[in-house]
Amino acid sequence: MSKRYIPNALTFGNLFCGFLSLGYIINQDIRNATILIFIAMMLDALDGRVARILGVSNDFGKELDSLADIVSFGVAPAFLAIYTYFVDYGMLGMVLASVFPLFGAYRLARFNLTSSSESAKHFRGVPITFAGGVVTFLVLFYTVIPVPLFALIYFILCLLMASSFKIPSAKDIPLPKYSFLVTPFLLYMTFLISRSQNVPIFFYVALGTYILFILLRFVKEKEIKFPKRNFHLPKKRFRIKKKK
Repeated sequence: MSKRYIPNALTFGNLFCGFLSLGYIINQDIRNATILIFIAMMLDALDGRVARILGVSNDFGKELDSLADIVSFGVAPAFLAIYTYFVDYGMLGMVLASVFPLFGAYRLARFNLTSSSESAKHFRGVPITFAGGVVTFLVLFYTVIPVPLFALIYFILCLLMASSFKIPSAKDIPLPKYSFLVTPFLLYMTFLISRSQNVPIFFYVALGTYILFILLRFVKEKEIKFPKRNFHLPKKRFRIKKKK
């Protein structure tokens, strides 16, 4: 398989996890739905970086990534909100939840029109992956966090996605994006595994890939920071003194 298909395979994995999470949400399996969205976050953190490492970045991959993101981090988190926090509000809850993917689609469309040089320095507005990850993480505590507080955070994230705030890009950071969101999720998963609850096999595959990528990037950065040098002992030069 050509190396240019590897990043696209990760992006398709992102989209596949987003679609599966919708199925789990409809079946009211919120726990596994959140697991799949966080797996999609892991894959989304990898595809762009892998493309740049392999030197196969292109516009097709950028468009495909946006299509996957609107499902995994726009539609799926909105469905989570409907089935947890807005479940008692009927059609009104569905209308309120629909605002999130709408603002997310606007954010992605604007990002696709941004030049690569500008997006490498900073983002305009909060990325949908971050916003969707925050919503998904809050859903883990839907029995504790009150609905008004969640709704406030929910709509603030919508406005931040459509805002013009410049946020520094994390493309040059060795670790994958949104590690500060994925790490608490991994702790949550460790807690679930310790209680012997069933965990989808997708999680183990994605977790292994994620950790392997972090290790490889860490080693690579160390090699760049401390390049190997060939040390040669300086040759002593002897001067022959002429006799007077």
